[in-house]
Amino acid sequence: MRFPPRLSRIGAVSALAAAVFVGGPALTTGPASAAPVAHSAVAAPQITDVGDICQSKLPPEAHDTLDLIEQGGPYPYPQDGTVFENREGILPDHDQGYYHEYTVKTPGSDDRGARRIVTGEKDQEDYYTADHYASFDLVDYTC
Repeated sequence: MRFPPRLSRIGAVSALAAAVFVGGPALTTGPASAAPVAHSAVAAPQITDVGDICQSKLPPEAHDTLDLIEQGGPYPYPQDGTVFENREGILPDHDQGYYHEYTVKTPGSDDRGARRIVTGEKDQEDYYTADHYASFDLVDYTC
């Protein structure tokens, strides 16, 4: 599965941030005659049990994995790009097939290790886990 470049994600986040924090125009998808949306109504999806991490704080191998995802592969492991089922229930609930997982290489490990990037399809979010799905951090591309 191919995702648009994260630069477009950064643009969307910047527009949302401008709308919320600077008082710029709110993002709407309704007809032009629709009533304006209050700034308090424009909020990120509620995510529970998920932290966040600045893109700049990710290990170098996570950046390599994100680059491969952006390019559409090829991936070093056959499991990369497969559906992540969210059995742990830590990520927001979505239909089966919404999330996909990718290996983040662990230097010195003889196997895939515990680190992964899990991508969300519709909202195009990226999550990082360093502990094999025990916790997740939403990747913040604005810092």
